[in-house]
Amino acid sequence: MQKAYFFGFSRWKHGFIKPFFYEYESQNLIFINPIFSKHLALALKKGLDKDAHIYIWGRKSFEEVEHFAQENGIEIFRVEDGFIRSVGLGSDLTQPYSQVVDKRGIYFDPTQESDLEHYLEFYDFESDNSLIPRAKKLQEQIVKEKISKYNAESAKELHFPDDKRVGVVIGQVEDDASIAYGANGMTNEALLQEVRKKHPDTYLIFKPHPDVLSGNRVGNVAQEVALKYCDEVITDIGIGDVLSAVDEVHTMTSLTGFEGLLYGKKVYTYGLPFYAGWGLTEDAQQCSRRTRTLKIEELIAATYLLYPRYISPKTKELCEVEVVIEELKEQKVALEESAFLRMQFKIYSWSSRVLQKLLSLVG
Repeated sequence: MQKAYFFGFSRWKHGFIKPFFYEYESQNLIFINPIFSKHLALALKKGLDKDAHIYIWGRKSFEEVEHFAQENGIEIFRVEDGFIRSVGLGSDLTQPYSQVVDKRGIYFDPTQESDLEHYLEFYDFESDNSLIPRAKKLQEQIVKEKISKYNAESAKELHFPDDKRVGVVIGQVEDDASIAYGANGMTNEALLQEVRKKHPDTYLIFKPHPDVLSGNRVGNVAQEVALKYCDEVITDIGIGDVLSAVDEVHTMTSLTGFEGLLYGKKVYTYGLPFYAGWGLTEDAQQCSRRTRTLKIEELIAATYLLYPRYISPKTKELCEVEVVIEELKEQKVALEESAFLRMQFKIYSWSSRVLQKLLSLVG
């Protein structure tokens, strides 16, 4: 039976990842995490041959493995978290409920075509009579329930000046691959400077990335520095509440730009995210491969319905995105209503961050 070899998947992901790969027997999912040997050597020892499939996490590079695959005609797939992921941060090692599996590239790297970009450029959305109505309903569901990628931040009603346009500047993790490949290594401070320069009269709020606020990832901008270019810094507030309150979104490559389109906001991109270049956003960069003008429902259909795989938060079995949204909504409500669950959640997040810091010191 066909075997699948996984490279670049940290050990905590192994159990979480398996339910997404229904096409293989569990014993044929082989994770390669060498301590002393090389990745290719260990994979060969574990039976890697020309009939296998290879999966690589994100945009990680395994030159020997990739060269071996090319020589032997082995298909390589790249894997990443999907766009509706969990309640809780990925950097806190919380289980993902969506993944993308891409045989062309990966969605956050615009230097080459991805399966998502291929859908957006070539898919015949009218050929499936149920797809666009489903995408419209999904948009309504996401906006109503304020579902995002992580869904852990607090709900809060925001109020801003009535006499100005209000824009949110979205902070990102600065060493994230989407910044390296899609925004030329731009920093959050540089983004703030650029947005203020181009929009001097807009009331700007800055929302740092939750992974940065948690201390798990890099990209912090000191509040006194941020306030040189924006009017307000907001933290620990769900992105749905932010998008409901603003007029426009400014981002390098963040998924929040795509979510802003779902809320009907004007979106400015300063890098080249997957949702830019289709006539729906104001873009600082262009991609010559992207020649089509899309409707928002088509972008939603490709991004949420055609591209990712989902598992149920309850059963851990494959399901549709609508099931994930309903079950994440239940998790969010339970957290909001139970002080005990909130405490459990905070303890888990805190202990995960401490453990990761200790392991990094040992490493």
